[in-house]
Amino acid sequence: MKICKFEDVEMREVTEEGAKGVSIRWVISKDDGARNFYMRVFDVQPGGHTPYHQHEWEHEVFILEGDAEVVTADGPKKAPAGSVVFAKPQEFHQFRNSGKGLMRFICLIPAAEK
Repeated sequence: MKICKFEDVEMREVTEEGAKGVSIRWVISKDDGARNFYMRVFDVQPGGHTPYHQHEWEHEVFILEGDAEVVTADGPKKAPAGSVVFAKPQEFHQFRNSGKGLMRFICLIPAAEK
């Protein structure tokens, strides 16, 4: 069993094209023996964003802090701290920090995708 503080997991800059001011921590991954889901914690700086993209797997997201804006094919939608987001497979999405402070969220993905 793994029990740790997420802050103790190495933070890496997201260098994927289209990302700006985003860092990631793989808090649960195959390195921990996870076989079904991986858990990631993202930090997005003010004005930062993930790439606008789509893929074959779903996302389950919980906004921990800050003011998120989720950009979808239908336009942007507000998602303040405490919001949950479900992005279906093939659904375009992007997470933007629309606030003045840090925006942090948890994101789960199927294990096969790391």
